[in-house]
Amino acid sequence: MKIGTPLSNTATKVLLLGSGELGKELTISLQRYGVEVIAVDRYSNAPAHALAHRSYTIDMTDGNAIKKLVKKERPDFIIPEIEAIATDALADIEAQGQCTVVPNARAVQLTMNREGIRTLAAETLGLATSKYAFATSFKELKTAIDQTVGYPCFIKPTMSSSGKGQSIVKDETALKKAWQLANSKGRAATGKVIAESKINFDFEITLLTVRALNKDGKVTTHFCEPIGHRQEQGDYRESWQPQLMRPKAIKEAQCMAKKVTDNIGGLGVFGVEFFIKKNKVWFSEVSPRPHDTGLVTLLTQRQSEFDLHVRAILGFPVSTKLEATGASAVILSEINAHNIAYKGIEDALNIPKTEIRLFGKPKALISRRMGVTLSIAKSTDKARNKALKAANLIQIIKDKKRNT
Repeated sequence: MKIGTPLSNTATKVLLLGSGELGKELTISLQRYGVEVIAVDRYSNAPAHALAHRSYTIDMTDGNAIKKLVKKERPDFIIPEIEAIATDALADIEAQGQCTVVPNARAVQLTMNREGIRTLAAETLGLATSKYAFATSFKELKTAIDQTVGYPCFIKPTMSSSGKGQSIVKDETALKKAWQLANSKGRAATGKVIAESKINFDFEITLLTVRALNKDGKVTTHFCEPIGHRQEQGDYRESWQPQLMRPKAIKEAQCMAKKVTDNIGGLGVFGVEFFIKKNKVWFSEVSPRPHDTGLVTLLTQRQSEFDLHVRAILGFPVSTKLEATGASAVILSEINAHNIAYKGIEDALNIPKTEIRLFGKPKALISRRMGVTLSIAKSTDKARNKALKAANLIQIIKDKKRNT
């Protein structure tokens, strides 16, 4: 792989579709190798916008807008960072050989909604999953739960992220509200929801799975150490690495992850999620990109998940070696405000072996992730305690506009 010079005729160019906190870290990793980055998002001043060589604000569900931008910028790679993208446009771009979609257009199409990837995993590959059913009407949803899924269960939009539109339903009395929430709060209106039975698991993990080329040019699969995580309302709050697991369960999770990622194809990092109970493993979801729970790898691995994604895409050698035991905790906003400031950073950084990453989002919303704390220690419990303590020390406040 040849790497050109940014902002020149030889530049190796990446069009990043989605410029949030994950896109910001990807931009940093890409620029370390001299890649020219064009960051795109649906809102202005997204985190990666400030770092990229150029930035655009467009509706990424508008296929024509994406095609027009690709024609203008002529990137070598398109890296999607979010689900809400016009995937048909990516398929057309890929079919015409204009550039490489990472990992490929089919992967983005399959994983942009829960129907595609759940059908692939459970029905095509035969992986163990929770009981599930899709519904396009309230009546259909009620029938599916009564006959197949059962209570308690989760009702989710088929296309969403960070737990948006998701709720747990313990009995029929809450079903109507869950149906309405799933149809109104998803990333995009699909007219369809998924009901999933609640699994009695010990813990859940993200298994970062990397497809990269070896020195002979053949695709090989690498696994990071399992990342344990805690969610609230379907959204990540803490993660830690490594999550201790029984050897048989690790082997089963790796086997499942390889089956899914081999079927999807392409190169890069895949965040594969599983539920674990002793030796039993259930497949949950897969993202064909770095995962929010994988932010912990910024401290625990020499090559973070972002470095691994970039190296794999560019055809460079990768190493998933764990170098430290660590944890992450999110910094959540408790206010809605445009002009904000952060307090308590110095206190948080006084905690030994602790780092902070503020995402630089232009405005705060209640429960929005605005940053993350990262800590390493001799055990995951100690690392988690430090990361949580640091996160709780940081306050997001309304601030006055500066005079210009």
